[in-house]
Amino acid sequence: MARTVWHSTVGKKTVMAVSGVIMLLYLVAHMIGNLKIYFGAGEFNHYAHWLRTVGEPFMHYEWTLWLIRIVLVVAVVAHATAAYQLSRRDIRARPSKYVHSKPRASYATRTMRWGGIILGLFLVWHILDLTTGTVHPGGFQEGHPYQNVVDTFSTWYGNVVYIVAMLALGLHIRHGFWSAAQTLGVGSRARDRALKIIADALALLLTAGFIAVPVGVMTKVVS
Repeated sequence: MARTVWHSTVGKKTVMAVSGVIMLLYLVAHMIGNLKIYFGAGEFNHYAHWLRTVGEPFMHYEWTLWLIRIVLVVAVVAHATAAYQLSRRDIRARPSKYVHSKPRASYATRTMRWGGIILGLFLVWHILDLTTGTVHPGGFQEGHPYQNVVDTFSTWYGNVVYIVAMLALGLHIRHGFWSAAQTLGVGSRARDRALKIIADALALLLTAGFIAVPVGVMTKVVS
């Protein structure tokens, strides 16, 4: 049954919708945590340490954090795989371009594929920068996330990469939220307008919330 569902178009769209909701919930929590940087190094570093001790003593040190990471990795892989396979299926279904030259879809819809690629590349850079410290500028300091964030956004390229990725994220959420609602059967004629408003609000809130961090560093509010 699982194989049959996965190989169907509806099944792949459902996987995309569910995995997208999981990632969206994480993004909301992650944005709220990021904004703690405005309360100073002590508050932000304490929050980062708390993430590693959630669930103690029942859960061992970092077990909950690793569980969250595993769920996110599964969600990202499932989302990207389903998106790629649906895209290939769509191309095979119409090997020639549409007769109409004027694009009928919204800008966000037309850029979903490129947005996904941008976000995938950003995710790799983000992990190498602030998790492993491999490409981190200024010397990565284990256990000092506040200083690491300030170091990253004290460089012009760190700001450009992050802000471009967050703008792509906003477009992705704007279209993806509404699309997921339709796939999961939440949408209807009566609710479509409200769902689109919620999608716009979520996209704007998350984009502004994430971009507020590099802006805070650039303006020296966070230093």
